Amino acid sequence: MDQLMSDIKATVSDLLNKDIETVRGFSARQLTGISNQTALVASGITTGQITEATRDFFLDQLVELARNFVNTLVGLVIATIERLWNAVVKVIWDTISRVTGTVIPAFKPM
Repeated sequence: MDQLMSDIKATVSDLLNKDIETVRGFSARQLTGISNQTALVASGITTGQITEATRDFFLDQLVELARNFVNTLVGLVIATIERLWNAVVKVIWDTISRVTGTVIPAFKPM
């Protein structure tokens, strides 16, 4: 029992550490882009290069950038949850096979 819990914790920690690094890199790049675009729009509005007639277009684009960023993060989180589930069930299957000395039906990941 203790070994199974230890194996599951190690598997989950390893997977989460890898995925967090991926999300962190993605987030940093995206947030830099969104920040730069926001600064350009603000500057354009201030200088008059973005007029009242075109302002809504540029603001809507910023909303879309933010929405796409968040939707992608949601997708990454869902993918991480699926990988976690698959990894935990694999550890359980492997443990049952090792302890019983039998081959159980193959686990079918999500």
